[in-house]
Amino acid sequence: MSTQPVLKKKLEIGGRALQIETGRVARQSGGAVLVSYGDTVVLVTATRSKEPREGIDFFPLTVDYEERLYAVGKIPGGFIKREGRPSEKAVLSGRLIDRPIRPLFPENFRHEVQIIVTVLSVDQDNVPEIISLIGASAALQISEIPFQGPVGGVIVGLVDDQYVINPTLKQTDKSKMNLVVAGTTQAVMMVEAGAQEVTEADVLEGIAYGHGIIKEICAFITSFREEALTLGLAKPKIELAEPDPKTEIEAAVINELTGTVTKAVEHCQVEKLGKMERDDYLEKTKAELLQSFLNRFPEEEVFLSNLIEKIKKKVIRRFILKEGKRIDGRSLKEIRPLYMEVGVLPRTHGSALFTRGQTQVLSVVTLGAVSDEQILDGLGIEESKRFMHHYNFPPYSTGETRFMRATSRRETGHGALVERALETLIPNEETFPYTIRLVSEVLESNGSTSMGSVCSSCLALMDAGVPIKAPIAGIAMGLIKEDDELAILTDIQGLEDHLGDMDFKVAGTRQGITALQMDIKIAGVTGEILEKALAQALEARLFILAKFQEVITVPRPELSPYAPRIFHMIIDPEKIREVIGPGGKIIKKIIEETGVEIDIEDDGRVFIAAMDPVAGEKAQEIIKNLTKEVTAGEIYNGQVTRVTDFGCFVEIIPGMLGLPGKEGLVHISQLAHQRVNKVEDVVKEGDRVIVKVIGYDDHGRLKLSRKEALPVLVDKKTGPQNKRSPHKSMH
Repeated sequence: MSTQPVLKKKLEIGGRALQIETGRVARQSGGAVLVSYGDTVVLVTATRSKEPREGIDFFPLTVDYEERLYAVGKIPGGFIKREGRPSEKAVLSGRLIDRPIRPLFPENFRHEVQIIVTVLSVDQDNVPEIISLIGASAALQISEIPFQGPVGGVIVGLVDDQYVINPTLKQTDKSKMNLVVAGTTQAVMMVEAGAQEVTEADVLEGIAYGHGIIKEICAFITSFREEALTLGLAKPKIELAEPDPKTEIEAAVINELTGTVTKAVEHCQVEKLGKMERDDYLEKTKAELLQSFLNRFPEEEVFLSNLIEKIKKKVIRRFILKEGKRIDGRSLKEIRPLYMEVGVLPRTHGSALFTRGQTQVLSVVTLGAVSDEQILDGLGIEESKRFMHHYNFPPYSTGETRFMRATSRRETGHGALVERALETLIPNEETFPYTIRLVSEVLESNGSTSMGSVCSSCLALMDAGVPIKAPIAGIAMGLIKEDDELAILTDIQGLEDHLGDMDFKVAGTRQGITALQMDIKIAGVTGEILEKALAQALEARLFILAKFQEVITVPRPELSPYAPRIFHMIIDPEKIREVIGPGGKIIKKIIEETGVEIDIEDDGRVFIAAMDPVAGEKAQEIIKNLTKEVTAGEIYNGQVTRVTDFGCFVEIIPGMLGLPGKEGLVHISQLAHQRVNKVEDVVKEGDRVIVKVIGYDDHGRLKLSRKEALPVLVDKKTGPQNKRSPHKSMH
């Protein structure tokens, strides 16, 4: 074993020790750290390709988040017994790490960079995602990869009106907000949150509180790199070759290019061209410019093409900053035209079409039984999910073609964001015992499809009759910033997202925020910018919610006739076996005869799903009869089912569908007040008799008495006499 030194450093965060270690494992990677927090341990590596990728205009960064089930002492299911494709949680965790670090690489850096997180051990109080982000920053810092970090990250909870850093599982359950903040020492880089209608002030204060801790983490990582360098465990950063600026060529063409591009942008503004028309017009302008200058500079097509794109970006941004005018002619706060419609699909349980400019989303609700819940079996505690949102982004929505393969990471991320925005407004299982699946189909895309999905999903839920707590709308905010000048944009479209500095999505009700997500392309934003963006987003949200009222005001009072009806009842857990029967015989019989679905929870909750309400009521009645608690003193009008020498058996609760009811024995001594010599002298099979429950025998069998249920007449000469038993039943 090598005698290479090992570096370990600790920092207390949220009352627990965070430890980062390097030099012991994965030493052939560009940079590797083991990060532990409580009993949660992750290995994070950062490695680059030897040579840059040619012919690309983007930074090829990949973050792979690898969950290992041994981390929680589980063996994977299935035939193969090994981990398969990444879970949804793993995809979202990878995106969470990617987003704050991506803007901090040099603009002209084109080496492939791969960050791999391997989750090695997990306790349920310290989630691995946030320490994986810290680990990615530390691994990049000690590697040779040029990275303008470090970056730190924390989770901020709001428990009993107190902010909590990296809340435990119990604290998370009580928290009104789950806010993930990442940033550098100078500024916030990324924000993501799910919340229970918290105010803008709550969010801003939480971000500021989290950023204070992030500064400590960044200082800790910087110190870690410095010590690693002295021990030979960190590498010097590689030098990047500066691209040829070609200043002479640029000087020769810049004025003409700028003038022509400016006129083209003004034409788009004046004519208020749509996305397709605008893109075609700008591409045509670019082609004409290239053609005119390639005669003079035939070897510089790539340079000239890139230069035109830079000028276009600069011109569009300048119009926004100097004149407050956007590429489609809108003002900074103006929302694109809205169109909404509910009930657009006849056989679905709920549907809505939401159009905002050239972004259009169709959302569809399906209601199901408890058995339709999704079982989550990952690194966390095994649990089920009764509300799901799925987001689909087909190529035709942008007028393109591509292979339709598995769900993309982007689709997974957008779907999760919309789900987070809506989930706190979904009624609980006792109020609305349905599994709910929402699917958002993006039919047209020109920016902000996730927030369009929030709006269409809300309308579809109301159309389906789901009693959500309040209507919810979403809006995407943008930022253009040059030195001290800045402009906040409401309802950004695709080009503004591409050319802008921030994509800040905010969803919420009239009362408060339920979800937000911020990604930036610059080296951070200040609290003042966030405050302004949230205030502007609130204005837009209230405007959209007012428009909802013109289409649907409250959830429909009735479900779709094509949706199942669910009957909810509670039985004694000790009676569950009586409903299930030996080998499931009884419950299978009920399902077979009524056509319903039945789910029974361990705590005695029973959910019956039926397409036919009559069948559901019938199944409910059967279960009530099977589980009814018969207690001493109750009187029933029963039917004699068998006669024996020692008494008769009386069914006091009738069976249904061939299933047994409840019966008990009336001993011959309990038939009448006077002596009975022969049972048949008093009752015959099929007779209706009034009986009283007098208890249970040693084997738990029901004991009944006809005598106790009969009134007694006292005759002075003959003593007690039987009175004719009444026919009217008390049960």
